[in-house]
Amino acid sequence: MDRPRFDVIYTSFHAKIVRYLTRLVGEAEAEDLAQETFVKVGRALEGFRGEAQLHTWVYKIATNTAFDKLRSPSLRETSQDPARVESIVGIEDVDVWAGRKRLSVEQQAIREEMSSCVRDVILRLPDNYRTAIVLSDLEGFKDSEIAEVLGLTLSATKIRLHRARTRLREELSRCCVLYRNEENELACDRKSEPDQG
Repeated sequence: MDRPRFDVIYTSFHAKIVRYLTRLVGEAEAEDLAQETFVKVGRALEGFRGEAQLHTWVYKIATNTAFDKLRSPSLRETSQDPARVESIVGIEDVDVWAGRKRLSVEQQAIREEMSSCVRDVILRLPDNYRTAIVLSDLEGFKDSEIAEVLGLTLSATKIRLHRARTRLREELSRCCVLYRNEENELACDRKSEPDQG
């Protein structure tokens, strides 16, 4: 088997890994962790035997690097940083909606409230649930690929995804009133906090 070249791996995966790490640890940390990931990839490349798919192998190294950072006290102190909250779910600027009609001010407000509510809920998910959701729903990985990245069996991965999505739904229903607007788009209103009096 021809071992993949580092420069090809770096060119192919750098932008994807930065995006992935941004969703896990925030924009402020993502580039540094991506560089750390590729240093580890370079060191481990000689031992890569092709038993795993190349992309899952690279994502596994990135995930382990992110988990190391998520466990560190320095990241815990900045976990409420709005830029980090914004980046976790990959909520993008309006450009993501290219090709669609321009949103009215009311539609933009509804979408921003929905995004804010979802971001807040995802931020509160345990790291292992957030990682599973990001890999599946934002990175588009198959369950078998997620299992490789996380070092789990396929059945354990399916259970984790199910639990993560169940927890996300529970938290969303606890914090938000979800409904369909006039354009049949999902929208939400935050539930008011009960008085603590």
